[in-house]
Amino acid sequence: MADAAEPRLDFGGTTPYEDYVHASVLHSLQKTVTKDPREMSFLVITQVMELYFTLLVFEWRHTQERLRDDDVPGALDALRRSAAHLQALRAAWLPLARMTPREFNSFRDALGEGSGFQSGAFRHMEFLLGEKSASLLVPHRSVPALHAELEEALSAPSVYDDVLALLARRGHPVPAELLSRDLTQPYRPSAEVEQVWAAIYCGEPGELSDLGEALTDVAEQFTRWRHDHLIATRRAMGAKTGTGGSAGVSWLEKRARRDVFPELWTARSYV
Repeated sequence: MADAAEPRLDFGGTTPYEDYVHASVLHSLQKTVTKDPREMSFLVITQVMELYFTLLVFEWRHTQERLRDDDVPGALDALRRSAAHLQALRAAWLPLARMTPREFNSFRDALGEGSGFQSGAFRHMEFLLGEKSASLLVPHRSVPALHAELEEALSAPSVYDDVLALLARRGHPVPAELLSRDLTQPYRPSAEVEQVWAAIYCGEPGELSDLGEALTDVAEQFTRWRHDHLIATRRAMGAKTGTGGSAGVSWLEKRARRDVFPELWTARSYV
């Protein structure tokens, strides 16, 4: 029996893997400031989170495209992928959450005024989930391209706005004022939308109930990510002022209490 073919080793230059993944670029981005080995862990994990933020923005924008084309199965595929991405993103907190205050303090000053709150990709994620606020554009004014991207996202429909538009096209009584609302404002729960979801869940299982469950999976994983962030912060720094001058734990507690896609949670009381 012939031996298995050996992998090709000589490509006369860079490898196809490098050309596609750009691994050397990724591995060149870790510039630590201190000699503490934990800083490298913090930096790499933060960069990994940023890559996941970009991936989630991609998935949710693709979800919107599918919804606008009335392709619910395509939207479901993207939402389910994004829920899995959020689970992986949550796992990134595990090593950070095990840092003691003394360990975190050993390199915390290297962050200066840097804070995850300043992440443009995370802000884009929040806008896609309906968490809109014009004031959150302020940190990005000095980066015109990013500011323009976020300004566009602020004024554009969220994923949930596109879901409501789909429900209306399918004949469900979504209030007209919700379909024409000021999209720069955060979404507010609606009793009428709550009843729409209750009716969908009371009916036979189908595309729309599957859509509701996929959205709920995303909402749950996103809320759990926020809670993981809160717990990691409490363990590492208690109630001290956060990096970047935020209120730290109290700010995160306030954010963690918010429900994404709120009527999908409250409608269950009427099913």
